[in-house]
Amino acid sequence: MTNKSSVPKKLSFISIYFLGINAVIGSGTFLLPSVIYRYMNLTAILVLLCTAITVSMIALCYADLSSRFTQSGAAWLYSYNAFGRFSGYELGIFTWFLGCTTLSAEVVALLTILKSFLPIFKNNAVYISGVIFLILLFSIINFFGRSWVKVVNNISAAAKIITLLVFIIVGAFFIKKAHFTPVIPHAALTGVGPFFKHFGDAFTPIFYLFTGFSFIPIAAKQMNNPEKNIPRVLIAVMTSVTILDCLMLLVAIGLSGQKLGSYSNPLASALKTGVGQWGFAFMIVGMLISIFGVAFSASFNTPSLIASLATEHGMLPKWIGKKNKHDAPWVGIIFTAVLSGALATQSYLFLVSCTVLASFVQYVPSILAVIKFKHSNEYPPHGFSLPGKYTIPIIALIISCYMVTNFTPKTLLLGAVVAVIAAACYFFIDKDEKLEKEHEDFLAKLRRKN
Repeated sequence: MTNKSSVPKKLSFISIYFLGINAVIGSGTFLLPSVIYRYMNLTAILVLLCTAITVSMIALCYADLSSRFTQSGAAWLYSYNAFGRFSGYELGIFTWFLGCTTLSAEVVALLTILKSFLPIFKNNAVYISGVIFLILLFSIINFFGRSWVKVVNNISAAAKIITLLVFIIVGAFFIKKAHFTPVIPHAALTGVGPFFKHFGDAFTPIFYLFTGFSFIPIAAKQMNNPEKNIPRVLIAVMTSVTILDCLMLLVAIGLSGQKLGSYSNPLASALKTGVGQWGFAFMIVGMLISIFGVAFSASFNTPSLIASLATEHGMLPKWIGKKNKHDAPWVGIIFTAVLSGALATQSYLFLVSCTVLASFVQYVPSILAVIKFKHSNEYPPHGFSLPGKYTIPIIALIISCYMVTNFTPKTLLLGAVVAVIAAACYFFIDKDEKLEKEHEDFLAKLRRKN
């Protein structure tokens, strides 16, 4: 008789919500306001709202798709069911690559911040040791399954929200009205072309603030009632993050004015301007907690993804999807740790560009999958249905195509290399799968004869 108490509990709505908050609010929230302000000044808040609305349209497409499927995998799973095995495989590799680059970027950001307090991390050997330690720490926690995941994730997400709320509430008392000018840079007012150039330059880093939402459905099988809870969480997370980011940027501008554009740690420096050194220290601690939370969220979701590629439809060898007694995909955890550790030797900006590229690679097929399912009525939704039929997916598709044009040739070349290598591996894996099946059929025939 099975012992019910030994069956791992599935993640509840609130745990999925905190997982989503950790996936979205990360280093970009604390490090990019200065970049955003330089391009659009006070009008950056309106650009942020426009960006939030457009990203939310893509997130709504994910909400629609997640209500149609309960399996783990997210984007690759949707593409597989819409366009076939090869499409799903390619997207799965890119989504796993996205998880690894996200984990690596947050680890690098964490160690970069530590350098400002602990000069010992400027030593290359110590820095690499820090990378190894953090990657191993996340892996060990994940080896023990959901019980540890929920505790660590909920604490870090709650601390992150509290940090931003303290910044907004305390900082609001020290805002100076004069800091809200200029409203828009003079260079952006010289013509339509310069205006849209400034708008686009601000739009791109703001978009990075929201990209983590796509991680939420990856571990759907480990969640309670995923077809209903994931759409609700996606909407709740996007709404919460939009409100927090708008208020955060407004307070940061009100505290620092034009100085905001020159800060390397914009929120910490802004609060220091208002309340003194303790404000700077408080925000630095909050930043470290935030970055730790995003890295932890990525370390949890990414191994589940590669495991689902192996177990859901056999796109990778079955042994890659093996789990331990805690229901943790231990082989996937090791694979993710190795690739993430190797990537973490690169610069933060390079890893951010890789993350953004991999995000857009999965958005377009997912949006197209929504359009196809709505047209064919395949896989009916349960708990959430995207309103307006094709309107939201078409707008989301146009926005995604526009964003792809902002990538540099070097970034696009990297994406092409990943796609080609993945395709080459696919055909070898596919061949092996066929040979294995033929071998099994042959053995079955022999058994029947005997």
